[in-house]
Amino acid sequence: MPGFGKSLYAFIHPIFKGVPLARRRLVKAACLLHDVSWRAHPDYRAETCFDNATRANLGGLKHSERVYMGLALLHRYSNKREGTRFADLLGLIDEKMQREAEILGKAMRFGAMLWMTSDAKRGSLRWFPKKRLLQLRLTPDMVPLFGEVAEARFMSLAASLQAEVEIKRVR
Repeated sequence: MPGFGKSLYAFIHPIFKGVPLARRRLVKAACLLHDVSWRAHPDYRAETCFDNATRANLGGLKHSERVYMGLALLHRYSNKREGTRFADLLGLIDEKMQREAEILGKAMRFGAMLWMTSDAKRGSLRWFPKKRLLQLRLTPDMVPLFGEVAEARFMSLAASLQAEVEIKRVR
């Protein structure tokens, strides 16, 4: 969906405000690439994303940045990374970066299921790191889309952030 990656980045950006500019560049790139492997079989989609990110001809990326993006894209389609054939590569990034990549992937996983068009203004995320509070603000037309699966993905994101959640309905 052309243009959707920018909308996805705008939606999840509040979670990544405090990260260095170089990392925000990777966050934005991951959002732009979030669905490049949508044609892959669902059983292999997560690993295909990781493989594509680490092997693609993307100039200007260090190996560690490729692994970070690959892990984020893996978590775009899967909650877990245990048991993948890429486990040995994860040592190229530290635990903090692995956790951040997981958060990014889960944020993309949640955001991508709710917005069907790039220009929809249906809600927003707010992140209060000192309070460990993740707030989701939903517009009335968004509420019907926030069903059981969306809620589970939102709660998975919150768990990765070790955050409490607050869901508000806004006009």
